[in-house]
Amino acid sequence: MNFLHRTRGVVAALAVTIALALPMAMVLSSAADARAGRSSSMGSRGSRSFAAPPSTTTAPGAAQPFNRTYSQPGSPGMSGPAAGAANKGGFFNRPGMGMLGGLAAGFLGAGLLGMLFGGGFLSGLGSFASIIGLVLQVALVVILARLAWGWWQRRNNPQAAYASGPAAGQGPRPDGVHAMDQTANQGPQPANRSGFGFGGSASNDRPLEIKPEDYEAFERLLGDVQAAWSNEDIDRLRQLATPEMASYFAKDLEENKAANDINKVSDVKLLQGDLAEAWREGETDYATVAMRFSLVDKTLERGTNRLVAGSETPIEATEIWTFTRRPGASWELAAIQQTN
Repeated sequence: MNFLHRTRGVVAALAVTIALALPMAMVLSSAADARAGRSSSMGSRGSRSFAAPPSTTTAPGAAQPFNRTYSQPGSPGMSGPAAGAANKGGFFNRPGMGMLGGLAAGFLGAGLLGMLFGGGFLSGLGSFASIIGLVLQVALVVILARLAWGWWQRRNNPQAAYASGPAAGQGPRPDGVHAMDQTANQGPQPANRSGFGFGGSASNDRPLEIKPEDYEAFERLLGDVQAAWSNEDIDRLRQLATPEMASYFAKDLEENKAANDINKVSDVKLLQGDLAEAWREGETDYATVAMRFSLVDKTLERGTNRLVAGSETPIEATEIWTFTRRPGASWELAAIQQTN
């Protein structure tokens, strides 16, 4: 019996430690990468918002789905702030999780409390039954979590349907003029995205040719957006990004001020980039570009300039940026996605 109590005590301590350490690790990670976008995936890619962009040499991994977006599955365009708000939340607060998420969270809470206070599903039947109850609790939590996570991934991240998409770019330019790889620009990009009711179809999207001046604009926007973010210049961000992205930037800056923090980004340098895909919807052009860049990313305490996170040492990041352009207008930042 003493052995049983000791075992259950160890398991309970481990469960509490993991429960406390995981959120703390996530907070520390987000604070260390506080550049524009906060290392999250946000924005919209028109009718392809729920279709994973093709992998490239710069970003061979799959792009993460948006956790902040105005778009809704099955809709060709942006639907309004409500959709972005619905996408917020943790693992058990995803859109469509509903009863399954509540049950999984409830079983998880019940299992932790049972282990902490000495109870269990079968604790009243004696020591052997208590061991079985403990094992059942742990197994049930793991099974429910795996089922819920797999279901959500299949519903919101149908990357397998697009795994055969065209990969663009063959690495850095040998002439050294620009880090952005233009070898993908050997003609119009095909529009071949469809599946599971998400995204657009070839009949709605038209190929788009990306020219050298467009690549220069993408590289310039990378630096300009980070500079405006560092200066907390929301008016400038509204000029460089779509209203949706500007609203996300404004909200993030407000949260920084509430936390008495300020993020400073400097020495932004594009190291490598290539085109994932480019297309036209109606009169709107879209271009999704994978970019690997270096930057100095620091979070300071407002007023005192005390270093909170980051350092003077440059770090590297690889992100997928989508740009959009209307007739007679310049390119704007429409989305940022992280890579796996």
